Amino acid sequence: MHPNADTLLAQHPDIETVEALITDCNGAARGKWLPIEKLSALLSDGIKLPKSAVAQDAWGRDVPQIAIDNGDPDGWCQAVPDSLVPVLTATGVDRAQVILTMFKDDGAPLLSDPRQVLGQVVDKLKQKGLAPRVAIELEFNLFKRPDDNQTLRDALPAENETGGNLYGLSSLDEHAALFDALKASFETQGLPYEGVLKEAAPTQYEINVAYSDDAVTYCDQIIRMQRCTRAVAARFGALASFMPKPMENQAGNGMHVHCSLLDTSGKNVFDSGDVYGTPQLRQAVAGCLELMADTQLIFASSYNAYRRFQAGSHAPTHPNWGYDNRTTALRIPASPSPATRIEHRVAGADSNPYLAVAALLAGIHLGIDRECEAPPTINGNAWVEDAANVCLPGHMAEAIARFSESANVRETLSAEFQFSFSEVKKQELGEFERRVTDFELETYLLA
Repeated sequence: MHPNADTLLAQHPDIETVEALITDCNGAARGKWLPIEKLSALLSDGIKLPKSAVAQDAWGRDVPQIAIDNGDPDGWCQAVPDSLVPVLTATGVDRAQVILTMFKDDGAPLLSDPRQVLGQVVDKLKQKGLAPRVAIELEFNLFKRPDDNQTLRDALPAENETGGNLYGLSSLDEHAALFDALKASFETQGLPYEGVLKEAAPTQYEINVAYSDDAVTYCDQIIRMQRCTRAVAARFGALASFMPKPMENQAGNGMHVHCSLLDTSGKNVFDSGDVYGTPQLRQAVAGCLELMADTQLIFASSYNAYRRFQAGSHAPTHPNWGYDNRTTALRIPASPSPATRIEHRVAGADSNPYLAVAALLAGIHLGIDRECEAPPTINGNAWVEDAANVCLPGHMAEAIARFSESANVRETLSAEFQFSFSEVKKQELGEFERRVTDFELETYLLA
């Protein structure tokens, strides 16, 4: 048996199953459940899965241009070192989990694997002597799980409900047992949980996740936290949803990403000793703004995600920035100067965390590498002050076109990833565009 497996099984002798988990481009967990007897071989040798497993559409379907056209060959999935953890289920610790990442037959990273996309961007910064320090805020809704005779819409609160009890402790009291169980689940896996708060919309909450200097492992942890959240909620008869805009007239769910850069001595290169930050901060901001519209497809990866981007609805609509300004796409939070950082506020909660962080870091790298100049800051309401300037793509079709044709995406994230992600999203868009909705029938059927 593998030494890590020996230690785990000695601590948790009831484990019978190991979950081999790889994340696809939509952030969905895919893989296999294996008997515990296979754990040692999994850790040492990995397993094979089709390369298309990391490029499934939102419904878990193959994309012909990625899978069928080339015979759907296998990739080699290796276990990420030190990723073996126990899983606390409803019946105790009876499962283990291992994170996988995919390689080609020649040992090269498969760049349709989101984890590998992030890894190669982190490596580019490392070559400059820079390491990202990142943190993520996870917003989600806790809906009542509908009964068998109810529709999913029946799970939503009334659209005319007034207020969401922002920061209300009474709303946390209501789900105290659920959040206690969630905390225990996080602790079992050693996940960097820093608390939970009530957010602006009805049934909306936010999990705070501690900072990390290892961006790739950190995104492994975010995937695990999302999986835990859904599983624990289900045990309590709730539905935990990271859907960006589940309710038409309420704030949607975002995934805010905070990032600073450390040099080889561990100093924050954005720290100027005052509130304004260094020239490198402004270069990084400029690069993020230059790449933002081209990577909107990553930050708003679902058809629903584009419903978030409405003026005044807590989601940015323009590529802009400001100091301590929550209406801008990039915010430089007020903080002690050693904590100077960029808060990227564009991504929806269903954005793949590996890809959202990769796109942010690619922008930072681009800005510093090219010594880009940031535009003036926005000092008031960005939806008003910046209304005349170029908007971020507001529709999925526009975002796909920008992403698939972008030379900057090709250079910073790879042509391989650009192709596979574009094809997945084209297939998803086509599915939505051919559907006739209830609203259309109500509007036009009897007209």
